[in-house]
Amino acid sequence: MRMKELWVVRHGETAWTRRGRLTGWTDIPLARRGRAQAQALRPRLEHEIFQGVFSSDLRRAVETARLAYGEPAIDRRLREIHFGELEGAEWDTLAPPYRKALVAFDPFVAPGGESVEMFRRRVVDFVEALPPGRHLLFTHGGVIRCLLREMGEDRFLPPASVVGLDWIRKGLLFVPSTTYPRTKGRGTGA
Repeated sequence: MRMKELWVVRHGETAWTRRGRLTGWTDIPLARRGRAQAQALRPRLEHEIFQGVFSSDLRRAVETARLAYGEPAIDRRLREIHFGELEGAEWDTLAPPYRKALVAFDPFVAPGGESVEMFRRRVVDFVEALPPGRHLLFTHGGVIRCLLREMGEDRFLPPASVVGLDWIRKGLLFVPSTTYPRTKGRGTGA
């Protein structure tokens, strides 16, 4: 059986992540703490060998990749879900039906943005197109949640987390020791 191992990194903290804002496609940089988080990942990643290193095209992911490992190949399919009219909304002020749909994930459709099904198809198409081997992906909380759900898991990961996935066998290789509860919602959309 051919191997497709994914090491997936959530970008470091941004000003919006800290405030619980839905960031989606809004292109904001890492905060000072986010840059430090990304640099702290380097000792864990720098000696690993990957056939491909990829990043979302959004600054927070690219910046994390450069600080944590090196220059990535850029791919828009690794972007966060597009929140449309909800971009920038704070989780605590979001209308309850949107919060409930985001926590449930599958039924969520962003007004003027993407549905979770469109988002899932985009992300899974990217991963399916990767050749066999080990790949390092720098991306966003929603992308990671989408990939974890393909493994039968549902977790929110904090900024600058790394998770390992066996894509062929649909299993977890490793997860960070800290995850958010599924009902919290703050791991979505950054």
